[in-house]
Amino acid sequence: MRVLLIYPVFPPTFWSYEKILELVNRKVLLPPLGLITVAAILPQAWEFKLVDRNIRAVTEAEWEWADLVLMSAMIVQKDDLLDQIKEAKKRDKLVAVGGPYPTSVPEEVQDVGADFLILDEGELTLPMFVEAVNNGATSGTFRATEKPDVTTTPVPRYDLLELDQYDSMSVQFSRGCPFQCEFCDIIVLYGRKPRTKTPEQLLKELDCLYELGWRRSIFMVDDNFIGNKRNVKLLLKALKEWQREHQYPFRFNTEASVDLADDLELMDLMVECFFDAVFLGIETPDEESLQLTKKFQNTRSSLAESIDKIIQAGLRPMAGFIIGFDGEKKGAGDRIIKFAELTAIPTTTFAMLQALPNTALWHRLEAEGRLRAKKDGNINQTTLMNFIPTRPLEDIANEYVHAFWQLYDPHLYLDRIYRCFLKLGAPKCHPPAKLPSLVDLKALAIVIWRQGIKRDTRWRFWHHLFGILRHNPAVFEHYLTLCAHNEHFLEYRQIVKDSIETQLAEFLEQEETPTPTPVTV
Repeated sequence: MRVLLIYPVFPPTFWSYEKILELVNRKVLLPPLGLITVAAILPQAWEFKLVDRNIRAVTEAEWEWADLVLMSAMIVQKDDLLDQIKEAKKRDKLVAVGGPYPTSVPEEVQDVGADFLILDEGELTLPMFVEAVNNGATSGTFRATEKPDVTTTPVPRYDLLELDQYDSMSVQFSRGCPFQCEFCDIIVLYGRKPRTKTPEQLLKELDCLYELGWRRSIFMVDDNFIGNKRNVKLLLKALKEWQREHQYPFRFNTEASVDLADDLELMDLMVECFFDAVFLGIETPDEESLQLTKKFQNTRSSLAESIDKIIQAGLRPMAGFIIGFDGEKKGAGDRIIKFAELTAIPTTTFAMLQALPNTALWHRLEAEGRLRAKKDGNINQTTLMNFIPTRPLEDIANEYVHAFWQLYDPHLYLDRIYRCFLKLGAPKCHPPAKLPSLVDLKALAIVIWRQGIKRDTRWRFWHHLFGILRHNPAVFEHYLTLCAHNEHFLEYRQIVKDSIETQLAEFLEQEETPTPTPVTV
């Protein structure tokens, strides 16, 4: 069986980082970890080719070669997934699909011709699919009623990737999250009981990447890396030794709940393993909204104090914010700006609240009749809310655009980086010194030219750089990396502004257009 694995295109999003990737001659931030894990679970006697359409298009020779086309996608990749299913069916190919989007709304991929729906988690449903194919089936839906033991998951097929095209690699230690946030689809897809791999299993994956020559960053893609603190500490203790023995070839970052700040031992272990950043779901500084959306873990301690502890431990915070919660008071956007400035969080993802399919929020709004009739489109930072909020959508959208614009004002952004890095705990790992590559030197020269000479940020850039070199020199390289990120945000905030303002104008025009009265004959 010859299997063509296709990963659909991501539209421009906060995480696309196109401008940053251009600086270092790479195409994509992260690889399709789900697809290469699927390739590892399927029979290894089968042949595999992988095309990440964020890197390049599928060639006619690859279409011709395939007996089966297998795709996986998140909701944000919806449009291209549906297009690629249609392309495969034009060529009379068998098509199998899976991943978060098909699992959430299987009828949408079935409607465009997908033959096999391999839903839920592949450790359980892929063997069902293989058995059906071996028995001659040409269609079918495969679902699981339980969650798999991830200690049986094989090492992903990293060898299928065009490694030079990625800025970071991905590994996964756990699935699931113990919390109950109303808007989150992770607990719907993967459950509230975090399941972890063994430390030995994860280290075997790192061995594979090391042997393939990978020497850059790794993103631990767990939706809450610290969901099972006991097991993650066992991993970190083993990883600490692995990193030391291999002379720290990888930097790590991950996602975690903000209660990470309550565990100094855990933060120290992360820094000792060469973790340098962590994404935190802050959502909003408004405690009433946090209570309503059942994000209780963010209300147990001062959010500002928690973030300060994480920074001082040596982990740069990235924070997710959301506007548009039920009962939200006017000025939510300004409160988010104020909070980000107060806490000196450099990187802040920001979006209007969306009801993801089959979440608790989705079901509540559906029961209340508040889901908007038109629910298509990609759900990301450039999308209007897909439900009727409790305050005017126009107010929320305008506050959102203003806040996004202000958060990524280049002067305010550089100031936040500076304040964060002045107090950022120094790294506890000391990899051998190495000469920078020509690509890195070129990227640095472009950042210095644009931000330190060409633009009106020049005074701040040099003041802050020399301040970091004087007061916290151990983090200056990390600081310059965050300055480079400014290249992406400058362009992306304009994309957000233009997209939201266009959609809002269309929405208001529709609202003003009276519904024709039916003519009675």
